[in-house]
Amino acid sequence: MLINKSFNPGDVVSIKLINGDEIIARYESENADEVVINRPLALTMGGGNLGMIPWMFLSSKQEYTLKKSHYFVMVPTKPEAAKQYMQGTTGIALG
Repeated sequence: MLINKSFNPGDVVSIKLINGDEIIARYESENADEVVINRPLALTMGGGNLGMIPWMFLSSKQEYTLKKSHYFVMVPTKPEAAKQYMQGTTGIALG
């Protein structure tokens, strides 16, 4: 697992899960065993383009705790994808 301790609460991160799924979310906090994320979206391909869909369709929660053993990398998200994520989860158009 790649460990990156330079995240701040609210940073948009991309996480590759051990099952192969990739999610994008807002980083909240972490400890030695877990990371807390907010409003995760799963990445999907549709019509030849990359899209974002709810990670948990029927959940009423917005914050999730992942065990670090369930993913192998967490990295900063590319700025253009982070901007799209923020617009999609907040409804605020970023300049």
